[in-house]
Amino acid sequence: MSKLQIEHVSKRYWREKLDREVIALEDINLSVNDGEFLAIVGPSGCGKTTLLNIIAGLLPYEEGSVSIAGKKVHGPGIDRSVVFQHSSLLPWRTIAGNVRYGMELQRRFDKQTMSDRTDRFIRMVGLVGFERHYPNELSGGMQQRVNLARALASDPEVLLMDEPFAALDAQTREFMQAELLKIWSEARKTVVFITHQINEAVYLADRVVVMSPRPGRIKDVFKVPFARPRTLSLKRDPQFLEIEDAIWQLVEEKPERMNMVIP
Repeated sequence: MSKLQIEHVSKRYWREKLDREVIALEDINLSVNDGEFLAIVGPSGCGKTTLLNIIAGLLPYEEGSVSIAGKKVHGPGIDRSVVFQHSSLLPWRTIAGNVRYGMELQRRFDKQTMSDRTDRFIRMVGLVGFERHYPNELSGGMQQRVNLARALASDPEVLLMDEPFAALDAQTREFMQAELLKIWSEARKTVVFITHQINEAVYLADRVVVMSPRPGRIKDVFKVPFARPRTLSLKRDPQFLEIEDAIWQLVEEKPERMNMVIP
């Protein structure tokens, strides 16, 4: 069953310096199933984050439609939560206070429900014992766990993640990838995950969408065949490396080979 439906979406910007219109996205069509983990990759500037911001309701679009569970997206809504690259936690709030914050804004949870959900998702992301700590007392990886707990506690239909591990060191990033899969397997939310790291996309996702250089189009979609649960050793599997290489070739493909005119 489709949870997120994107049909013929295009996005244009007016560039004052160029004195002309620039097409960021062109005719994007994508369906994401309920409970699916979808990753999107592509070269820098291809419109990955623009697409995610459109789904989040933070950017308008000129053509097409976006709907979640059959309802058209016309702006931000409680059916979506976003995890950005930087944790964006409130420094004056404790970890429990930050996790509770999204629920407070929605005003659809009573105090007991908020307390129960705060405890549940702090436990889910492995931060029991840190409830009364403040963000500056935690590592970057732990802060992103808080960010994830806050997003999940709000009970969104779709979880949007924009390169959430990009600011982490390589070792922490690998650890967080494995942790995210554990958390996702329990929460089972529909996820749209943006990343520049192709092996991260293949490791995490059910499908990987490859976007072209600007104007951003969907070049191909790869179904990831590996069973879950997955361990980090999967990244050394020959079939995994074959899929990763095929995606790399598409990402690195020159526009002229695709008969594309880049503005």
